[in-house]
Order: sequence, then structure tokens, then C-alpha cells
Amino acid sequence: MTQAPALSVGLVCEPTASAVAELETGGVDSLWVGGHVASPNPTPEAMVQLARLAAVSERVRIGTSILLLPLYAPAIVAKQVADIDNVTGGRVTLGVGVGGEYEGEFRACQIPLAERGSRTDEAIGVLRALWTGEEQTLSGPHFPMESVRIHPAPRQPGGPPIVVAGRQPVAMRRAATLGDGWMPYLFSARRYAESVSQIEGFAAAAGRDLAGFEWCAFVFVNAAADRQEARQGAATFLGGNYRQDFDAMLDRVAVAGAVDDVVAGLQAYVEAGVRHLILAPAAREDRPAVVRCLLDEVVPALRE
Repeated sequence: MTQAPALSVGLVCEPTASAVAELETGGVDSLWVGGHVASPNPTPEAMVQLARLAAVSERVRIGTSILLLPLYAPAIVAKQVADIDNVTGGRVTLGVGVGGEYEGEFRACQIPLAERGSRTDEAIGVLRALWTGEEQTLSGPHFPMESVRIHPAPRQPGGPPIVVAGRQPVAMRRAATLGDGWMPYLFSARRYAESVSQIEGFAAAAGRDLAGFEWCAFVFVNAAADRQEARQGAATFLGGNYRQDFDAMLDRVAVAGAVDDVVAGLQAYVEAGVRHLILAPAAREDRPAVVRCLLDEVVPALRE
């Protein structure tokens, strides 16, 4: 019998030298950053954040959670990611999604919102072609190019893994047929288990073997000694980010509470098929305390 891959745990972080140094020695396997171009919330941009993270990290995998791929020219992304993969010794994972919740980003980048899915599908293929380091001529409807070579190629043969984020069946199909992994967000453990079955079905229909596929989950987390304080902190954080009331739906989209609650909630994701947990602290003013609790209590318990 083939043994299931060991669980790995990552953390969404602020890419500062002091924060990353603490996290790299604190037991996490990966660090993640995201960002937007023009969202209602004041946020950095994802590729700049990834470059900052590359500059201050030394050993763990680093990744985007996520890069809104349809907003970008794939040749630029291919070059930037190849360079970062090389300077980090091959530690990059590219998490991508289509976005759409903030239409202003698409107006700002002059990208038709209705094309975000087809652009993402084509861009994934363009990235893989350009990451060979060989001259490419491509004829796709969105990104045709003739005699283009981007080199040096990334350190990782074939380029960094491309992990697809999303929530809907179309994203699951994209992960199953084009991606190297699946990273949903605002998912319950039950819904994650359902998505595993759907992705396996899409892959089987396409004749694709999912050996080596990365089963990730991006999970908002808040852990504290006071259960109610943690839950309220998570609901307030998510409500501010997504402009809606999360009190009633908190248990369907996040894991929050006392340490035992959080460990049990995250273990449910592992039982649903997750092998790479990406924990996003759902906290503002008390974020340092939540991160400390995750490192000192939650992650060790998950390892056991």
C-alpha cells in the first residue's frame, strides 16, 4: 500500500525579515503572500510581495496565495517567476486564480471580466512553454507570440508547480486538467472532500494521472485561549475583507476557537484529503498573538 504524503503546514505572512526569520525557525514548511492590483482594501501586489519574501527567506517553500493570473501578461509572469525561482534555489510555488470579486481590478488592467477564465487557462500553458527556456511560437487567441525565448529557465525542471485556487467546478476542472495542485479557500472540510472527488473525476475523464498532485487548502484561522474572542476576531476580520457578515457562516469558511477547537477543525481537512495546509491568520491587532499560538500549539499538535 502506498503511504499518503506527510502533512505539511504553511502560513500566510508579512514578508519582513524579522517575521520570516521567526517563522522559518518556528516549524512551518512554506510561506505565502498574496495581493491585489485595485481592490477596495489597501493591499500590496502579489508579485512584489513574492519578491520581498524571496529576499528575506532562506529555506522554506514560498508561494503566491494567490496571483490573479488573468490581470497579467504571462510572459512577464514567466520571467519574474523564473528569476525568483533561480535566486531562491527552486523554492517557488505559483498559486493562481481568476479573481472577479473586485471588478475594478479588471477595469484598471483593461481586461474583460468575462475573459478571465479563458485567459487563465491559456496563460498556464504559456507559462509552461516559456519555462522550458527554449524559443516558442504560440498561437492562442489571447497571447499569440512568435519566436519568443525567456531564459534562463527556472531552477525547477519544467518550472515551479502551478496550484489552482478557486471555489467552483470550473476551477476544479482547471486544477484537474491544467494545474499541479488544488487550493480552494472559504471551504469547509466537507466541501473540500467533495471537491477531491470532483477533481479526480475531471482528471479521469481527461485521462490524467494525478500522481504528485498537490492537495492544498487555504484556511482562515484564529486561535486563542478565549474561544469566543477568537471566533469574534475571525468574523470581524473576514467581514472587513469581504464586506459581509460572517457571524452565521464562520464554521463553514474558517476555523476559529480555542486551541483544541482549531486542531480538531484542521484535522477534519486532513481527513478530507488535504496534504498541504496553508493557514491564514484571521486577525488584525492581535495577529502576532494568533501567529504565536499557531506556531507554539496548533502546528505541533497537527504534526502529532
